[in-house]
Amino acid sequence: MKLIKTLPILIFMLSLSLNTVLAEETLSWQDCIKEAAKNHPDLIAAVEEINQSEAEKKITASALYPQIDANLNASTGRSASNNAPANTADSYSYGLTGTQLIFDGTKTIQEVKAASETIKSFQQNYRFTSTTVRLNLRTAFVNLLKAQELIRVSEDIVKIRKSNLELITLRYESGLEHRGALLTAEANLAQANFQLSQAKRAVGLAQWQMTKEMGRKAFIPMSVNGDFKVVDTAKDKPDFEALTKNNPSLLLIMAQKNAAEFSLKSTYANFSPTLSGSAGVNKNGTKWTPQGDQWNLGLTLSMPIFEGGLRLAQVSQAQALLNQLKENERSTRDGLIVGLSKTWSALQDAVETVDVQYKNLIATEERSKIAEVEYGTGFISYDNWTIIEDNLVQAKTTYLSAQANALLAEANWIQAKGETLEYAKN
Repeated sequence: MKLIKTLPILIFMLSLSLNTVLAEETLSWQDCIKEAAKNHPDLIAAVEEINQSEAEKKITASALYPQIDANLNASTGRSASNNAPANTADSYSYGLTGTQLIFDGTKTIQEVKAASETIKSFQQNYRFTSTTVRLNLRTAFVNLLKAQELIRVSEDIVKIRKSNLELITLRYESGLEHRGALLTAEANLAQANFQLSQAKRAVGLAQWQMTKEMGRKAFIPMSVNGDFKVVDTAKDKPDFEALTKNNPSLLLIMAQKNAAEFSLKSTYANFSPTLSGSAGVNKNGTKWTPQGDQWNLGLTLSMPIFEGGLRLAQVSQAQALLNQLKENERSTRDGLIVGLSKTWSALQDAVETVDVQYKNLIATEERSKIAEVEYGTGFISYDNWTIIEDNLVQAKTTYLSAQANALLAEANWIQAKGETLEYAKN
């Protein structure tokens, strides 16, 4: 008896536990941004590229500082001849030696400056990566938001098709409608049910896309919380050329060009003599600790005379790279201006389309209400009525698509401006 009494309680507790496990996580847009900024592998890789370039600069700059080495040596040797006993000789030494670059025609200094520009290029590459991550994340967010809303719209369409089938069934059974109308209504309901199932599957795919774009390592069912309002409409035509000045794509290529200019100067410095100083102190002897003192000071001057045209070829190569990057900069700027103009126009078209489709939806909903009454009373034929109902169904999905397309157009506009993941607006 006790088991029978407690069984419903156990089942209830088990159902609560199962619901907790299967409960979807609800995320806002800001939640998604924070998670992607922390976990996205492309952003993490871009940060590591910056770290590598900073370390490379330190490696290059190290040549400007004294290079000091310590040495310790201990050895023993044995010599012997036929007429003399074997002799063993020990040798010990330790000391310090140092070299200092004095002059190399500013070659190393130019290389350090080039390395600084390379760091800037990787910093801009991080910003560019961030803009791409934001676009992909926003696209996945909008797709999931649309998929969630499409379920509601599909359920409304199923209700419309069920109501239509019920009305046509009554008229068919009363002899007021033909069998073709009944079969068409049944087919329309089947199509609506299929689209509802399809919409539910689309949610699962959109959830996987969100998982990837947030940089999650494991899949967790989720939903997103948001609306279809476009915030960054940019109604007034902006100055596209001014917008390019802070775009990471352009700043990246400019940093690469600046690095190439410094590299060219460094290559020219190869023709200059190199002067370095050296010094050393040393203790040596046949016993430990050695007592013999040695020291040295010196200057070394070297200058290339003939290398088969090597350095001339290096200058030509560096100059060609610089010329290439100058043209890449011009091409990038022109491409950005065209891209900004194109995405801005697309955004305006998408925003206006939403208004048009909303008015069309309101009109078709009102026309459907009137037509349903007229069809029920026999004032219009089935053919006319079903066209109006089809228009209503189409208007609902078209309006949703227009809303989603406007958000995607906004995301593309923000990416074209070069805004990063932390951009305040949607």
